[in-house]
Amino acid sequence: MNINTAKRWFNWHKWTSLICTVFLLLLCITGLPLIFHHEIEDIFSEVSMEDHHVNQKLSQDTLLKIAELSSPGRQVRFAFWDQEEHPDQVLFDLAEDPLAPFEESKYVLLHEYTGSVLGEPKNEGFMYWMYRLHTDVFLGIGGKLFMGLMGILFLISIISGIVLYGPIMRKYEFGMVRKHRAKRLKWLDTHNLLGIVTMTWLLVVGFTGVINTLSDVIVVLWQQGQLAEMTADYKDLPKVESTYASIDLAVQTAEEKLPEMETLLIAFPGTAFSSNHHYAVFMKGRSELTSRLLMPVLIDAATGEFTDARKMPWFVTALFISQPLHFGDYGGLPLKIIWTILDIASIIILITGVYLWYLRRKATLQFKSKTTTIHEKQAIE
Repeated sequence: MNINTAKRWFNWHKWTSLICTVFLLLLCITGLPLIFHHEIEDIFSEVSMEDHHVNQKLSQDTLLKIAELSSPGRQVRFAFWDQEEHPDQVLFDLAEDPLAPFEESKYVLLHEYTGSVLGEPKNEGFMYWMYRLHTDVFLGIGGKLFMGLMGILFLISIISGIVLYGPIMRKYEFGMVRKHRAKRLKWLDTHNLLGIVTMTWLLVVGFTGVINTLSDVIVVLWQQGQLAEMTADYKDLPKVESTYASIDLAVQTAEEKLPEMETLLIAFPGTAFSSNHHYAVFMKGRSELTSRLLMPVLIDAATGEFTDARKMPWFVTALFISQPLHFGDYGGLPLKIIWTILDIASIIILITGVYLWYLRRKATLQFKSKTTTIHEKQAIE
């Protein structure tokens, strides 16, 4: 690599890193508790657990009525199940309008055997703040896209750092830290070593983070593409206004069509994830990997009959895989601990990078000051 090429790569590395550093520090710091969000939520959860002595679950239609009676003026628009983390429970999302933002939702968690209210989770508290700061800094889709731009700059800084590291380390042993040399060299070696060791993880987390910031865009593309195709025959029909078909029937029909999968979520008619005529029953696989991949089954909300089911497009699948991978949510506690160590290493890399820039800038200013003084003396003489 000639000196001009090296200088060009160095400038790319320096400026992309400096521009995104503050935001990356925010992401790394807020990301630490989010790695353990399940464990933290369980500790501080106000959900009451109860023993039941009933041998049969209540019908989902009965639970739906209980949820709606608990919040007059609102209607259920989503129902969630998570048998691994929260067995025998169903979470209902209620809102005054099916298309209202999620910030206006009220959540009711019911016991499937007794119908008792176990809790009413709210969009507030420490984990909610950490999540919003991490994803969109409370600026909605604009904040997400801005964080995505910072993620792209971060990826450029990593790639340029890798390009620079190769020629530099040809002269030295891998992992060298010059502890007995100048302070700046010691910090530079530490910065380079941590950067190259965590390189793969940084690329994975940075890339999946960028994909996650595009979640709203990806959902819109799916709505305008696949979902529109699946509901094309219903496009010009009037909205279903009468009583909807049983959601027990909708779930049963979906599970009969896809017996190798289980129900995760029902989107009710009129929401952004269904149509005015359908329940969208989202099914998930039963293995660790396929449990992250969803498949929508559309059920006619008037008759309870099957309409269509399709695998999600590749870009939606990429989003589903990226979300848990970004937080180390695939391999249980051991992987989360590894993610935490690497996250802390990233914070050190960012801080040492800024410190190195400060030392270099300080040295440059001092050199310019001395040069100016010498020139002034020479002019006087």
